[in-house]
Amino acid sequence: MPTISNYTFDEISIGQTATYAKTIGEQDIVQFAVLSGDANPVHLDAGYAATTQFGERIAHGMLTGAIISAALAMKLPGPGSIYLSQSLRFTAPVTIGDVVTVKLEVTDKNERRGFVTMHTEAVNQDGKRVATGEAQLLAPKEKLVLQQPELPTVTLST
Repeated sequence: MPTISNYTFDEISIGQTATYAKTIGEQDIVQFAVLSGDANPVHLDAGYAATTQFGERIAHGMLTGAIISAALAMKLPGPGSIYLSQSLRFTAPVTIGDVVTVKLEVTDKNERRGFVTMHTEAVNQDGKRVATGEAQLLAPKEKLVLQQPELPTVTLST
């Protein structure tokens, strides 16, 4: 079984980077709608979405935000970090089949509080920026190497 590890506050340096990618599928959008309660037809109804400026269904903006959260939890700082805040600006839509790659870069460390600030950017498979922002985290103090939990299979029915 694969393992995941973290970077402790002391191991993190300004300028340090990490990336994390996820392909957005139909089920990601539907499951996010169920979990969030956001049933905006631009996400779920192809006929309606075709009449919008996007011309097709788009993913929820906060689904991209959730992928940023996953990058922070899985890559930098990794397990044991606490997500404190996130500013986000959505700059382009994400559609079914897009590969969203999150790029993280450490921009500041607050020694007194143990906080780490990161520039966050998400781009699609064409390199087009879909979201940008800044995250603040409480970095872990102790090193962790853990077995990566297996994600369960989720089935939806109507």
